[in-house]
Amino acid sequence: MAPSARPPRPSRPRRFRTSILPTLLLLAVLILVAVSVGSWLQFTERQANDTVHAVGSGAADRVDVEATVQSVDAAARELVLRIRVTPRGALGEEAGTAPVADLSLQTSEATLSDLTFGAHQRLAPKDVQVALTGGSISDYPFDAYETDIEFWALLGGDQVPVRMLFSNNATLFSVSTTTPAASGREAVVGLRLSRSGSLLVFAVFMMVVMWALAASVLLGAWYLTTRSEGLVWPALAWMAATLFALAAFRNTAPGTPPIGCVLDWFAFLWAETVIALCLITVVITGVRSALRAALHADDTPVL
Repeated sequence: MAPSARPPRPSRPRRFRTSILPTLLLLAVLILVAVSVGSWLQFTERQANDTVHAVGSGAADRVDVEATVQSVDAAARELVLRIRVTPRGALGEEAGTAPVADLSLQTSEATLSDLTFGAHQRLAPKDVQVALTGGSISDYPFDAYETDIEFWALLGGDQVPVRMLFSNNATLFSVSTTTPAASGREAVVGLRLSRSGSLLVFAVFMMVVMWALAASVLLGAWYLTTRSEGLVWPALAWMAATLFALAAFRNTAPGTPPIGCVLDWFAFLWAETVIALCLITVVITGVRSALRAALHADDTPVL
């Protein structure tokens, strides 16, 4: 009786292509979703930074003050505000590039200096420092600060209406504004500054990566110690490199946060501790295994 023929088996390349196709499709969908979400977040953050908030008087004869946040120093609790003044209507001459009389721009208590401009002299932008209140840089990346900006103008000794056009050019901070009650001649705006969305996402990503690296080293140390692998030099080199690379990675955090901030206590310091303890444990266990193997070799009788 003739043996029955075996059914043909599918070729290996066809099975490989069939199994990898769903994975490639899933990967493509995940990439598309990530790019779409990133594009939306970038667009909304850019729109927020490009928004100009107008407060104050809308009179024809007024002084326009363009105030733009240039940078924020969270450690010193101050921001740099660039001021550009333009007198409108009968208050200015040469298309608003010079005042018709001596112009004094008074500011709030948080602003560290007032501004004065001579009559018939060309107006140039000036930078002023504004003090911040509340918050602490040790809360990085969740720190937030507040301040008030106020302008009122005296032209030739008489108070004139002011309109303020406020915008933000500090990429590491997002600014939300409130408009307190004020009279019709001055312009007042309240500011709340917090870390930008992109910085916050990157800082949280850094904390996740730190814990992931610490967990990887912990699993590697558990494998080496439970199997008495001895001194595995490539593994020790990888652990030591991770220990020092993590410190360099932490220093790439935008905004130069100080040691002891939330980023450190939530992830960095603990990840460094876990990696250092794992490295020490693997070395001690490896040395003991190597000594035990050497003693066993010396006790083996020679035939």
